[in-house]
Amino acid sequence: MDSATEGESWDLQRYREYLCLLARLQIGPRLRSKLDPSDVVQQTLLEAFTKRGQFRGGEAERAAWLRQILAHNLADALRAFGQARRDVGRERPLGATLQESSDRLENWLAADQSSPSQQVMRQELHLRLAAALGQLPEDQRLAICII
Repeated sequence: MDSATEGESWDLQRYREYLCLLARLQIGPRLRSKLDPSDVVQQTLLEAFTKRGQFRGGEAERAAWLRQILAHNLADALRAFGQARRDVGRERPLGATLQESSDRLENWLAADQSSPSQQVMRQELHLRLAAALGQLPEDQRLAICII
């Protein structure tokens, strides 16, 4: 595969709004003034592009891989903002909450499909929904994401 073809297959920008939506769902309103979700997403996309040689999987697995990188970057960012005063009883793995957010998004698209082509089509719907939500004003986007 030449570098032009490889670059096209690694167009991670199409995941930007999807990852921003997931990041916004994880960053509380009080912390949002200090931590912009798009900064964490930018770091995630940069890291994913840098580590693209380590990725093993198809298009359907790429979103899960990106969510995992996002979870690590969010955890690092939250730690950096002094989240040491946490209630251990309420603590949940960030990867699990990102998966729940992704599952909630998938439930909005209500699908009981499992073939590889249907998984890719469903992932494409996720990306399109996230892009559409990204076009909404912040208050409307928050109202929809809380549901």
